[in-house]
Amino acid sequence: MIPYDKREGKIWYNNDLVDWQDVKIHILSHGLHYASCVFEGLRVYDGEIFKLEEHTDRLYYSAKKMDIKIPYSKDEINNATKKIVSVQNVQNGYVRPVAWRGSEMMAVAAQQAKIHMAIATWEWGTYFDPKLKTEGIKLNISNWRRPAPNTIPWDTKASGLYMICTLSKHEAEKQGYSDSLMLDHEGNVAEATGANIFFKDNNGELHTPTPDCFLNGITRRTVIEIAKSKNIKVNERKISPDELSSFVGSFLTGTAAEVTPISKIAEHTYKVCNLILDLSASYDKLVRKKK
Repeated sequence: MIPYDKREGKIWYNNDLVDWQDVKIHILSHGLHYASCVFEGLRVYDGEIFKLEEHTDRLYYSAKKMDIKIPYSKDEINNATKKIVSVQNVQNGYVRPVAWRGSEMMAVAAQQAKIHMAIATWEWGTYFDPKLKTEGIKLNISNWRRPAPNTIPWDTKASGLYMICTLSKHEAEKQGYSDSLMLDHEGNVAEATGANIFFKDNNGELHTPTPDCFLNGITRRTVIEIAKSKNIKVNERKISPDELSSFVGSFLTGTAAEVTPISKIAEHTYKVCNLILDLSASYDKLVRKKK
């Protein structure tokens, strides 16, 4: 794989198109040292950006919660995103907008630091091994927990919130798993390291944790809409780890993960059933606007 700093093309950087390898930030940028940084992740399908406006809205919401004032309008960011996808000729890939505080101040407080913004995009396939879309991935259970909602800006896509996700995924992969299930501060099921989680019971109903201390994903909401359109009941509620053995199916949802079936969580096994495969196919049809 080509390292991300060695790729070719352009990146939209502070309202200019800059050569990919020439985009730099200073080593004393506040965003690097104090995690004053927010970002988004979008997918491109057949040359079209999926739910661009919703992702931009969330980027601005995250920035506001982090006291970051993005120096561009939403329309300017939407147009810049479309422009860089076109310039890079990305047909099926990923887009990463990111905003951060610069190097004008180096201390916890940084009110005068300049806000920088960049948008990069590249061709990218499935997040997990493609065959696992039918076989299902395996998860361990992380020792790290999602923090209590009064301790962090939990409903933002801010870089500091992913520190324990990286630690959890590293440990999972070291143990031979694809990802890790994270519990919340109360010990209930929360999410995976970068995706929301659903379970299917014996009655064909879906159950998913209430997003009260972790991100309510755009893909999560989309899949809930798809499920309800198929008259599948979706229960958003607290889910105890003691219930994991009572479910017959499970899957992840996320911009990167899309709809990915789960075959195992720790010692609990699940079937990659037709309901989950149908939801995955319906999601694929929606994002690609298949008729």
